[in-house]
This record gives sequence, C-alpha cells and structure tokens, in this order.
Amino acid sequence: MNIELENSEKSFSVDNVLVSECKVFIPELPIQPLAAIERNIITIFRKKIWSRFTAAVVEYKLLKPGDKIAIAISGGKDSLLMAKLFQELKKHGEDNFEVEYISMDPGFSSENRKLLKDQCNNLGIPVKIFDRNLFKVLDNTAKDNPCYLCAKMRRGSLYSIAQELGCNKLALGHHFDDVIETVLLNVFYSGRFQTMMPKLKSKNFPGLELIRPLYNIREEDILAFASSSGLSPMNCGCVVAAKKTSSKRREIKELIKTFRAGSNSVEQSIFNSTKNVFMDAVIGWREGEGHTSFLDSYDDA
Repeated sequence: MNIELENSEKSFSVDNVLVSECKVFIPELPIQPLAAIERNIITIFRKKIWSRFTAAVVEYKLLKPGDKIAIAISGGKDSLLMAKLFQELKKHGEDNFEVEYISMDPGFSSENRKLLKDQCNNLGIPVKIFDRNLFKVLDNTAKDNPCYLCAKMRRGSLYSIAQELGCNKLALGHHFDDVIETVLLNVFYSGRFQTMMPKLKSKNFPGLELIRPLYNIREEDILAFASSSGLSPMNCGCVVAAKKTSSKRREIKELIKTFRAGSNSVEQSIFNSTKNVFMDAVIGWREGEGHTSFLDSYDDA
C-alpha cells in the first residue's frame, strides 16, 4: 500500500481485561465537531498517532488489497480512535479493502450501551452491535476469577462475528503500552519472555487473522487525542468482576513509571528487546509445542 509516512517515527495483553484499569475517562473539552476531530488526526496528531498507525500497517504488513476487516469497538478510547484511523486511511490511503465496524455487547447496562451508541454516532462510526450475554454466563461459571475467561470469551465472540460477516481479519485496539506491560507481566508472573504480537493467525477460526494497528501508538497520546476531542469513552462495562480485580497490570504500570524516572527511554528499550533476542544467549526457547535447550547443540568436546 502506498501510504504516506511523513514524520513517521520508529517507536513503537497477558491479554486479560483487568477491570481495575477500566476507568471512565473525563474529557477536558466539550465534544468537538466531527470535521475538526478528523482533521486533527492528520494534523495536530499526525506525528504521534497518524504516522505511527500507518508505519505499523506498513512495517507489519497488516493490510492487503481485498482484505475485509472487522474493527472491534468496545466503546473505549483505544477502539474509538482505531475506528477513526481506519476511516481516515480509506480517505487518504488506497481504498482497496473493506471494513465492518462491530461491537459485542456482553451484557452492558442500558447506560453503557447508550453511551457506546452515542459515541459512535458522534464520531460518524456506523457500528453494528451484536448481543452476547457473556456477563451472565461468567457470573455463574467464573465467580472467583472472571477476567481471564471473560477476555477469552469476548475474543471468541468477536472472531465468530467477524466470520459471520465474511471478514478475514479482526482488528483490536491494543497499543504500545499494552505491549510492553505484557512483556513484563509474562516475565514477572509467568516465568517466560513473550510479547503481544502485532498480528497472529487464529487457531480456532481458520482463515481469520488478528491485527493490532495501534501497536506503535503510546497510550498518553491516545488520552491526549480523546481529551482534545471531548470524547467520553465508556469503561469496560463489567458488572461481574467489579470487586474481584487484579492489580498486577496496575503494578506494572507503576513500575515502568519508576524506571522512567531514571531513563526516559526505558519503555522503548523494553519494546526493542522483543526484536533483539540473542538466541545464543538464552537457556531455552519454545517454538510451537516443541522446546529447545542450548545444550541440544552445545559441543562439550
């Protein structure tokens, strides 16, 4: 795709939804006119959002001519921005792919559902809402630790909806900060070095691929865009785990902030580590179901 990369910068979840991080975002300004919001994406936020979005599309080969992409909209700031970026891409890039803007309602309150619809209407996003009563199921089956199962069921529902609509790709709104936090969460709590990939093929839904177009975009810049636009993104809407939350991701966020006080490049270094793995300096690694040890090819002679 011939996408303009002017001012592009080379920077760049535990996929679980942690309810402790699902906070209502309070805008600093009233909702701005749609034309202004769209213009700001490629002017004021050109360097930190638009160029990083298009850079990820090109670098990770996220789009191909003929793709039909399901853009998953949760109602939060990340997915709303992602939807607008795809709309701008169809205007300013090559319009050789199709999109479906989808939202899965897992059992939102009437207030949250209205907020989701109002936000999409204000932003000119033709969202299709699909009802899946996941919260009720989770309340009955995963009372003690619902977040992991919730994330898994939400993902499966989105894949299913995308497949029903004839899409070959599903776009999720994970961003740069999600990526580096996932690296540390896996190291600290899972005992493995593993990141959140910019794209991966679904194992359970053949022919479907998950893509993460916000991979290069910092959360602070998404917050700045949402604030300047006057958006009021909804929280995660979870009525199941409101009092059963994990603090691990919040702890990782705070830890990264502490590191940043000593080096303002710490986030970039964490991110870059996922692309600079020295295979001759690790004890073992996995590929698929197999496990390899450095001893397998070490010459003791």
